Amino acid sequence: MLSIIKKEINSFFASLIAYLVIGIFLLLNGLSLFIFNDDFNILNAGFADVNAFFYLSPWVFLFLIPAITMKSFADEYNAGTIELLKTKPITHWQIVLGKFWASLLLVAIAIVPTLVYVFTVYQLGNPVGNIDFGSTIGSYIGLVFLATTYTAVGLFTSTLSKNQIVAFIGSVFIIFILYYGFDALAALMNGSITLQKLGINEHFKSISRGVIDTRDIIYFISVTFFFLFITKARLAHE
Repeated sequence: MLSIIKKEINSFFASLIAYLVIGIFLLLNGLSLFIFNDDFNILNAGFADVNAFFYLSPWVFLFLIPAITMKSFADEYNAGTIELLKTKPITHWQIVLGKFWASLLLVAIAIVPTLVYVFTVYQLGNPVGNIDFGSTIGSYIGLVFLATTYTAVGLFTSTLSKNQIVAFIGSVFIIFILYYGFDALAALMNGSITLQKLGINEHFKSISRGVIDTRDIIYFISVTFFFLFITKARLAHE
């Protein structure tokens, strides 16, 4: 599995994918939080927190993570190297998990520099350090769980077509439904709590409050495992 991870990471950084993903993620968030004169601008908020970052990130990841994962299997199928990969002395699970951890590692590399935002808000607080660390840490944990789920979805859609664009669009669509679709449907059903709890957003917001509920963790792990499992099933079936 480590060989798969190394191969995928080298592939990301050998092309522009890694640099574009990290650069675009930091640029979009940086501009919204500190430059653009909008509701997300921290300097205009009047209080020190990074909630705007955690509101924006799931939507930015909605497009960036599918951009990372769209080539994972689609490229293998298109190039005809998937059969060669299957003949190696590794299991289908190791192939899937290797690509999963490599993609997730790239996302983590993009997230780490955002700690600068936390430090900036920490310094801007009155007094200095007046920031809700519980909520901030919870939000980062939630963001990591959210990224794992997005990545698992992206891997699955990359097995559905040899065309990377099709894989990208399919991933964006499924993630959008999982993140916002249930909330929208719940609103049409007079605020159904049951429907809301089926969506990612409800569990992400719950963790972001700084209280780690095992139900939220089980939700993210379950959805992630489900998509990894059907990815493995697709790989074994082909």
